Amino acid sequence: MIREAIVKIVGKGDLTYNEAYEVMNEIMGGETTPTQNAAFLAALSTKSTKSETIDEISGCAASMREHAQQVETGMETMEIVGTGGDGAHSFNISTTSAFVMAAAGIKVAKHGNRAASSDCGTADCLEALGVNIHQEPKRCRELLEKVGMCFMFAQKYHTSMRHVGAIRKELGIRTVFNILGPLTNPARPAYQLLGVYDESLVEPLARVLMSLGVKQGLVVYGKDKLDEISLCAPTLVCDFKDQRYKTYTVHPEDFGFETCSREALKGGTPQENAEITRNILKGEQGPKRNVVLMNSGAAIYAAGKAQSIKEGICMAAKLIDSGEAIKRLDAFVKLSNC
Repeated sequence: MIREAIVKIVGKGDLTYNEAYEVMNEIMGGETTPTQNAAFLAALSTKSTKSETIDEISGCAASMREHAQQVETGMETMEIVGTGGDGAHSFNISTTSAFVMAAAGIKVAKHGNRAASSDCGTADCLEALGVNIHQEPKRCRELLEKVGMCFMFAQKYHTSMRHVGAIRKELGIRTVFNILGPLTNPARPAYQLLGVYDESLVEPLARVLMSLGVKQGLVVYGKDKLDEISLCAPTLVCDFKDQRYKTYTVHPEDFGFETCSREALKGGTPQENAEITRNILKGEQGPKRNVVLMNSGAAIYAAGKAQSIKEGICMAAKLIDSGEAIKRLDAFVKLSNC
């Protein structure tokens, strides 16, 4: 199938969902050669002025998710994640927000890796906080039940990626895999807040998430190129629920926050980012807290726990100021190491 797919793409054609699914099945199953994999990824990423279509992304994501080690949680979970690739070198906004979400009663199934475009990925930050990031599926379920949060280390759960890891590095270009990670959470979350690095991905990836079974969520793009809801610029939001979506723009001022510089959100090493996370959850004021409030508040709304982002932000602030969020972090660190 991969040879036919390459010919079709080179001829300026788009793959159907089934074609993309079958090709990714072959790649993940080790049935293709490195040369074929490289040709397919390069062709798919560079076809004319177009990027991958919704069907192509959905088919690839569905196949890749099926090849992952599955996590049967028995509950509705939520993911908050960014695609990366924004080059912002900000601190771990989504990871910090996850503890606030867990304190709000949301079952947070985090899925991530070590740093790609930044100095500190989700796994790096959690490890620096003292979390045992090597959690088996059974342990993930136990942690979700006891503390409302778990972490699935992508390297552990997506072992089929060994067939393309070296090729991606050698190609040195953006490929479909740059956006597949956040779409292939092994826990199959019912809710998701997804940040993207390019404005053109906002509506398409909302439609992809719906096709993958996500019931409700937000796809966001900070217009300063941040893959989060930004405190530095307006943010484009695609708000979806039950196969319907609407797109709108939000500003920090809509929620009573002042715009800040990107420098104010900069992170550093895993140890520095872990300290930033702890300080925010302990109640430290400033732009870093405010951007976490916006993102965790939006996630609380996306999970159906608030009627609006603004209401979600108010809930997030109370959870931090009451000490519930830092308690959730401490409990997660302790129980993940038991």
